[in-house]
Amino acid sequence: MTSPRKRPHHAWSESHAPDTLPLILHLHHAREITLVRARPIWARHTLTPAEFDVLAALRNAPPPYRLTPSQLQDCVLITSGGLTKVMRQLEARNLVLRSQDPHDQRVKPIRLTHAGRALIEHVMAEVGGAADAWLRSILDAQEIATLSALLKRLADTPVASLAACRT
Repeated sequence: MTSPRKRPHHAWSESHAPDTLPLILHLHHAREITLVRARPIWARHTLTPAEFDVLAALRNAPPPYRLTPSQLQDCVLITSGGLTKVMRQLEARNLVLRSQDPHDQRVKPIRLTHAGRALIEHVMAEVGGAADAWLRSILDAQEIATLSALLKRLADTPVASLAACRT
């Protein structure tokens, strides 16, 4: 990965939305740095990024940590076919369970098993610790609070399809 100081200058920031496009580019780069730090942790726990994303979305749902497939699809960046494959892999490892909705036999909600919840909480603590160390090595507490508040305002923008992901 290119270090922040050696990244090429993007001409986009001068030709399109000069006040906001640099922000978008910085957000994307910061996200990639976060993922680079998380990938070894996921690998150590034999999780793919997609599996981690699904387990985290389910853990973020209210107890009993269950979502319908369409709700889960809205929370993750995986195609429906990809989600089916991930669900089969997680089911085979006893990390999620698909059950029948008693009110609608066509719907098969997906929920975390005890093992899935324990795993995602452990992995999330490791990923969070790595992110915390990285952020605190660059920003002080006030800068973290300010950046967090500003990003929360952006993230709180209503998007109907994300309703199940926010709790």
